[in-house]
Amino acid sequence: MLSDKVRIFSGSSNPALAQRISEHLDMPLGAIKISRFKSGEVYVHYEETIRNCDVFLVQSLSHPINEYFVELLVMIDAAKRASARTINIIMPYYGYARQERKAAPREPISAKMVADVLTTVGATRVLTIDLHAPAIQGFFNIPVDHMTALDLISSYLKAKNIKNPVVVSPDAGRASTAEKLANYLDTSFAIMIKKRSAHNESSITHVIGDVAGQTPIIIEDMIDTGGTIINVVESLKDHGAEDVFVCATHPLFSGDAITRLDHPGIKEVIVTDTIVLPENKPDRFKVLSVAPLLAEATKIIIDGGSISVLFKNNGV
Repeated sequence: MLSDKVRIFSGSSNPALAQRISEHLDMPLGAIKISRFKSGEVYVHYEETIRNCDVFLVQSLSHPINEYFVELLVMIDAAKRASARTINIIMPYYGYARQERKAAPREPISAKMVADVLTTVGATRVLTIDLHAPAIQGFFNIPVDHMTALDLISSYLKAKNIKNPVVVSPDAGRASTAEKLANYLDTSFAIMIKKRSAHNESSITHVIGDVAGQTPIIIEDMIDTGGTIINVVESLKDHGAEDVFVCATHPLFSGDAITRLDHPGIKEVIVTDTIVLPENKPDRFKVLSVAPLLAEATKIIIDGGSISVLFKNNGV
């Protein structure tokens, strides 16, 4: 039984996930009113006392990201002014994570800006899943618990007994994750080499590894427009691979991504519920819930202990 000084509240981005987390914690979601003025300004009111409480706010920075980001900041400020003891942000998807370094002169490092703003407004801890760049943890001067959905995805894949699997990293940046998944599934892995011409635009130039006659399992942290994934799938098919399993933690699915990923060369698209998906998604889409993982991590934060016990390989 959690302390009566613990409260969990949901923002507007993913109330269904917040509800599932609260059910696993065996405690109700806190009462909160979130609305907008006619001008679009955010209004927040906690409808129960949170004085001297450990407050957990659930909010993913999904589309519309700027709207949800400002809403979260107002929630944090309201909690701080209501004398909450700690303000813990459960942020399943950390937006702006792809802007974690300067790739060209006069660019921002927006992932660092988000960390600075959250801390300045009053957040005391962040709990997140599969950051695009793990080094983002170092942008904070408050504790960051970085979870991974890799164990969840790998357990699902192992139960399917996929014939002749090969884990595929869509680029060199995901190679270490692909290697971890390949080790767990006791199979080989391949790497795609791509050239990126602009944001959300890329082309495959080389395939490193043997994929002919095998069932590829593509592993990504996020899928945005789906363009890169389709390029990878079609390149794998051109190299003689069987139909593909596509796995990603964060289903951003911007624009017509869902339609694009409903592709004859894709056997299944496996994602998690860090971001809300429409109910009428195609049958090939499988959604795994991160609620049990986030609930267990929340218990550890409250009671004390090591987050690493939640991972097969002792954390990320």
